[in-house]
Amino acid sequence: MTNNLEGWVTVFTSGTDYEADLVRDRLDDAGLSAVILTRRDHAFNLTVGELASVWVLVPPHQAEEARSILSSQPVSDAELEAAALAADPDAPAAHDEEEQARLDTGIDRISFEGPDGE
Repeated sequence: MTNNLEGWVTVFTSGTDYEADLVRDRLDDAGLSAVILTRRDHAFNLTVGELASVWVLVPPHQAEEARSILSSQPVSDAELEAAALAADPDAPAAHDEEEQARLDTGIDRISFEGPDGE
């Protein structure tokens, strides 16, 4: 099964939302366009198989740079532990549903033009 969206390439796969968020933020801080794709069913909190994976994607022309950043600046165990301990399942949402969906998908950065601006 491919986890790439048309015009986007997977550069990182995780089993947790917070690790994918850390990676997306790291790429975003480096000036790259990164989005998260998940098929997780949070109601059942599946932890195995395709439905447990979370992917971080970038445009194809940024894939090499993204992989280089992630290999030279991997997410540390300390960062993961801090993110996991800070995660509060009962915390109120930081954004309304529409704003969160926009942030998660990077819709403000998605272009429906072809690679040559077509």
